[in-house]
Amino acid sequence: MTALSRFLERAMKLPPAQTHGIRVERDLPAQMADGVTLLADRYVAAGAERPPLILVRCPYGRRGIFGTLAGHLFAERGFQSVVQSCRGTFGSGGQLDPFGVTETADGLATVEWLRSQPWYPGSFGTWGPSYLGLTQWALATLALPDHKAMAVQVASTRPRDLVRPNGSFGLETMLEWIDQVARQERPGAFFLQPLRAGAVRRLADHLPLRDLDRLATGATAPYWQSWLNEDAGFWDEHQYGSGPAEVTATIAMIGGWHDIFLPAQLRDYHALRAAGRDVRLTIGPWRHADQGAVAVWVRDGQEFLRDVLTAQENGQACAVRIFVTGADEWRDLTGWPPASDSQHWYLQPDGVLAGTPPPLSEPERFTYNPADPTPSLGGPVGSQGQARVDNRMLEARPDVITFTSAALAADLEVLGAPTVDLYVASNREHTDFFARLCEVNPAGQSVNICDGLLRLAPGEPPADSGGIRRVRFELWPIAHRFAARSRLRLQVSSGAHPRFARNTGTGEPIATATTLVIAEQQVYHDPAHQSAVILPVAR
Repeated sequence: MTALSRFLERAMKLPPAQTHGIRVERDLPAQMADGVTLLADRYVAAGAERPPLILVRCPYGRRGIFGTLAGHLFAERGFQSVVQSCRGTFGSGGQLDPFGVTETADGLATVEWLRSQPWYPGSFGTWGPSYLGLTQWALATLALPDHKAMAVQVASTRPRDLVRPNGSFGLETMLEWIDQVARQERPGAFFLQPLRAGAVRRLADHLPLRDLDRLATGATAPYWQSWLNEDAGFWDEHQYGSGPAEVTATIAMIGGWHDIFLPAQLRDYHALRAAGRDVRLTIGPWRHADQGAVAVWVRDGQEFLRDVLTAQENGQACAVRIFVTGADEWRDLTGWPPASDSQHWYLQPDGVLAGTPPPLSEPERFTYNPADPTPSLGGPVGSQGQARVDNRMLEARPDVITFTSAALAADLEVLGAPTVDLYVASNREHTDFFARLCEVNPAGQSVNICDGLLRLAPGEPPADSGGIRRVRFELWPIAHRFAARSRLRLQVSSGAHPRFARNTGTGEPIATATTLVIAEQQVYHDPAHQSAVILPVAR
């Protein structure tokens, strides 16, 4: 038992280790279909012959923190764990192609190698968050008969939803990620990476975006260029199968309300349910890698994998466990989302939000200047920063308009994805609209609850004869109780930079755009244009 695994056992409140005598077989070579050799470490209790096997395919190293999380903590509790470095990372051959079809081919070749080992027990499960979850999906869509269980956290089958959300570009997330991958094998990288966040965020102001990989890492990253250019057929080669419905493994999914993968992860959940698959879902009050989230990934993952791999029991099918923010309580459901009623809150003159349609009125106007883009504040984040913060500083900007309700007479529970339905006009055919739902407490603090952005292009959506376009899109999924005496507030703006890359307004390719033009925006609220936010209110 290592000092780190002992510390994590206490910090994560894990069940006690069954053994402290762990044998680690290092740098086990496995040959891929194209001749490339990938390296793996095997963690197993001394004297154990064929304990349940967990496969973890990871681009972040097979020792250090991931060797402890995916190796020692599992082996100390009755598993054997094989942690393999993805191609192009930590001694494995080849070049990393993030989200590419090579992950599927490499996963298959790795399983064939496992089957040839004397310690292979005849079946296996997989475990891991984020990219480690993506490699699980890459393998799972092959529907291998001995792949019995998946404990997949904060990941999805469609990486495009992370990279190019709603036609925009996930600038901050992807820039931080390429910087992390480029530096991760340097001494002390794990501890120094948080210090890079400020420098990377400042780089996000640079144009054109195609320069940022070189400015951040010192070298061109081919995948960064591909994400920006989106060559024909690129995403067909960078998603996994036709979706999760092909999967035959029993699945436990864990997400977070403030996690960058959540909407795509829930689309996978719905596809699995529609296909009749057995899937469990847990969503907690977490960012992408909160300490509390990591503890649940390990603790619940081990319990689930042990149930399926040893007893061949699937447990409670389609069980859902969610944390309701605002109420600060866990709740068990039979599915997600639960039954709800659509409640319309209409935009009104004078910045009012109300449950009645608006009267005759003039549209609200604001100016969006991409040279001084509306900044992102809070929202779904990685392992740094706060997800929910006071938005009053943001709302004081002239490029943000707000609509606020009267104080709520009673608690209001919203479970699902709110939708905004806006009637807008702009002097630019290429522009963005961003909406954010906040809770304003009696002290006046305006705390963001959920948000979303949609990128508009010529004819998408179409304009009427007066140049007005109806813009409808979902906000981030939530399970939140708005407290009695609080007020609802809807923000409308045209960006959240650098979380979403700013829209330059010219229609130039996102990789090369440098010209910035001002957008004059209008938001309508009248009987013919009933702009609203639509809340799925729990029954």
